[in-house]
Amino acid sequence: MHFTHKLWLTLAAVCILTATSTNVSAQENLLNVDRIFDSSEFDSESFSVNWMPAGGSYFVKQPATDGKGNDIVLINPLKPNEQKILIAAQDLIPEGKDEPISIESFQVSNDGNKILIFNNTKRVWRYRTQGDYWIVDLVSGQVRKLGKPDFEPSRMKFAKFSPDGKYVAYVYQRNIYVESLQFEKVSQITKTETADIINGTSDWVYEEELDLRDGFQWSEDGNQIVFWRFDTSGVGVFTMINNTDELYPRLIKFQYPKVGTTNSSVSIGIYDFVGGGTKYVDLPGDPRENYPAKIDWIPGTSQFLLQHLNRLQNTNTVRAIDATNGKFRTVFEDKDKTWVEVCEQIQWTPDGQQFTFISETDGWKHAYLVDVATGKRTLLTPGDFDIVELYRIDQKEKACYFLASPEDSKSRYLYRQAFESEELQRLTPADQSGWHGYSFSSNGKTSVHTWSRADQPPITETIKVSDHATIEVKAENEKLKTAMQSLAKIKQQFLQLTIQDEAGQDLLIDSSIMFPLNFDESKKYPVLVYVYGEPWGTTVTDKWDGGRYLWHRLMCEQGYVVMSFDNRGAKCPRGTKFRKALYKKIGILNARDQAFALKAAVAKMPFLDQDRLGIWGWSGGGSSTLNALFQYPDLYHTGVSVAPVPNQLYYDTIYQERYMQTPELNPEGFRDGSPITHAKNLKGNLLLIHGTGDDNCHYQTMELLINELIAEDKQFEMMAYPNRSHGIYEYENTTPHLRQLMTDFFLEHLPPNGK
Repeated sequence: MHFTHKLWLTLAAVCILTATSTNVSAQENLLNVDRIFDSSEFDSESFSVNWMPAGGSYFVKQPATDGKGNDIVLINPLKPNEQKILIAAQDLIPEGKDEPISIESFQVSNDGNKILIFNNTKRVWRYRTQGDYWIVDLVSGQVRKLGKPDFEPSRMKFAKFSPDGKYVAYVYQRNIYVESLQFEKVSQITKTETADIINGTSDWVYEEELDLRDGFQWSEDGNQIVFWRFDTSGVGVFTMINNTDELYPRLIKFQYPKVGTTNSSVSIGIYDFVGGGTKYVDLPGDPRENYPAKIDWIPGTSQFLLQHLNRLQNTNTVRAIDATNGKFRTVFEDKDKTWVEVCEQIQWTPDGQQFTFISETDGWKHAYLVDVATGKRTLLTPGDFDIVELYRIDQKEKACYFLASPEDSKSRYLYRQAFESEELQRLTPADQSGWHGYSFSSNGKTSVHTWSRADQPPITETIKVSDHATIEVKAENEKLKTAMQSLAKIKQQFLQLTIQDEAGQDLLIDSSIMFPLNFDESKKYPVLVYVYGEPWGTTVTDKWDGGRYLWHRLMCEQGYVVMSFDNRGAKCPRGTKFRKALYKKIGILNARDQAFALKAAVAKMPFLDQDRLGIWGWSGGGSSTLNALFQYPDLYHTGVSVAPVPNQLYYDTIYQERYMQTPELNPEGFRDGSPITHAKNLKGNLLLIHGTGDDNCHYQTMELLINELIAEDKQFEMMAYPNRSHGIYEYENTTPHLRQLMTDFFLEHLPPNGK
């Protein structure tokens, strides 16, 4: 009886969607799930380049004129019509083959005489970092595959030329190999004594949370290779089960350190080609309680910088290490009472004596110039604003170029600022509001520029940096623009709502709102809140958001108001105080801000129906959705939680401890911020969605929540997608199925008929 009743309701919801579309489609071109997620109608085109190390030109692959394979072309962006084919597709045919090899990515040696091609790639957790490598000698014309004959196909990683172009180093099966291109000899330079040792790449948590996958670098003179070595023994082993791909279930095991548990022991090794052998840097502290996070070579020397985080990640010690003997000295320390971040944007002055570093020492994310000998820091970007990304420092101009948005956290613009000046020069044209991104050439004169808005697909072009003048449009997305223009018109606005913080002081919350089709302010409409809520991202952004934006449009066409709020802790340029207020309070403070913002919106906008308030989110947003329903059960009525972490104790060390400390230091925070603690309060309608093959936010935590809801006699719905990872997209028809499931659930439990 219960099943029959639910089936009837689901069919009714589908009928609502179909009927609504049918009634209006005579006048409007309306969306549906299949159009968005199961067709090419709204596909977006993009454009990216490989910049030359010097000179300002770039390499790009282009389809061959005969349609077979790709040419690799050298282009001067200032003279785009003067193109030089570096290697034609017809010259990429290996001996004994009939077709040119495919090109997924490529590198060109410093002398321009060789090309390294990556293809036949396979995914490792998030990205396709494993595959085959081919060397193309432009002088001899030889095309051959790298590696030993007994190497398994598509198993090599992170290949890169030596500075002189005579060797290529790569990782295979947790070890580093170096191949002589002249003699075609392969040498193994590291050795894994046990299955717990990883050389030249990383363990799971480093890859996920510190973005470290490629774990080795050549020295500037090619005499050394510096690499990460992981000893994963003692790290807890997580097991997933694949029940569907083979006759018998297959276990998938990997080491995953959960908060408060044992990390890998991480070392920095130096292999010396001149003296032979490997030495390890004798870094201070327990190697399981610190994170060697990033390496940058000091130009013109045999030294490199190492950013070294402590386990709580509130201190980043920057050390200069001599690669010839492993000795080091501390250059400076970046500290905070909450957390600090790895600086990914280090750039060097031409003499190699100073480098840039991004720090929040003064309460804003600013660029500093650091003297490598003394550690003295000079502020380059004074003012009450955050840098989002540093692109370039120009010693001749005594200026730096960076991405920021001092007046508007939902947008991103290019700025120029003279050293030690508070005068900002916005280079992005004033009439181009929205979200901008840049990829600068080596000489800083040109850039690839991409621009979009929430309702405008991206445009990619090459520009002159000095005046932002367009040189050539490379991807205009005309097909996508035409498709968007044919749709029903949906109005969207950005606004700020005022709430009170814990001390009763006014706090501005950035917000966005999308209005229903044929909006009538005299009616009452259900609200669908899209939430993330954690420090890793932001949702109130004036940029093209692809399928997610289109699905929100679909819901607006059905009669919903779609809103989003950036709570304290969101990764937006509003200063350190705003971003780090969430420290030790994930799941507590963000849930509060989200609820108070929604209440403020309902009070301000009479057309929002306070009896029909829904919420949804993915990953951290899935956790925020659960906390909303469980901690504010009288406010939210319906929610869809996708791939959440119901219990923070079950997430990984680096992410969760960065923002929450350890369970020993912050037991109340872990307890009160975990949705599972409050599951007993559920009153509304809840749909849980998770992939059973999620290596990131484990299905295990979903099962724990299910048990808790059952124990508390709380009814809910759920969908488990077998063997899908955190993105829940693998296998046929997964994404359309998931989105239709979400659509039907809201239509059923949060009906959109106007009141």
